[in-house]
Amino acid sequence: MAHEHAMIEPFADHQVREAGAQAIISYGTSSYGYDVRCADEFKIFTNINSAVVDPKAFDAKSFVDFQGPCCIVPPNSFALARTVEYFRIPRNVLTICLGKSTYARCGIIVNVTPLEPEWEGHVTLEFSNTTPLPARIYANEGVAQVIFLESDESCEVSYRDRAGKYQCQRGVTLPKT
Repeated sequence: MAHEHAMIEPFADHQVREAGAQAIISYGTSSYGYDVRCADEFKIFTNINSAVVDPKAFDAKSFVDFQGPCCIVPPNSFALARTVEYFRIPRNVLTICLGKSTYARCGIIVNVTPLEPEWEGHVTLEFSNTTPLPARIYANEGVAQVIFLESDESCEVSYRDRAGKYQCQRGVTLPKT
């Protein structure tokens, strides 16, 4: 299905566990899903402006932009990133995304909302560091698993039909109203 609908680009048709001779957190096709990678662009939350987090009036100055092979998330804070992979979800598919256990076991929660039928774009990832210590997130390695739920019929109204505000997003996308 992934090839037929060009659902995931780039697509790894097997589980990748090393880059060269170095072990990495795996990505690619898994038993019933796909393990996505985190790109090397991050937005790290900061409270230097003493802003209030408001989803209806989000202040982009609450983030510091960072690009690199890994990101350090401050204690009890979070960072946004995006997937390396670009998704095109078919009209009869819904996805659920869950963080990989390697990060969960370190107190790092990966949060992603469902990818709705006919949604398209890079997935914005949220990494919450629940620990009192700085936490490292690795770019170009696996961070979350997307699980695909296929229906035997197409949905009545898709994300594209209702002109969803996050349609065709590229890069790390902040909240919109």
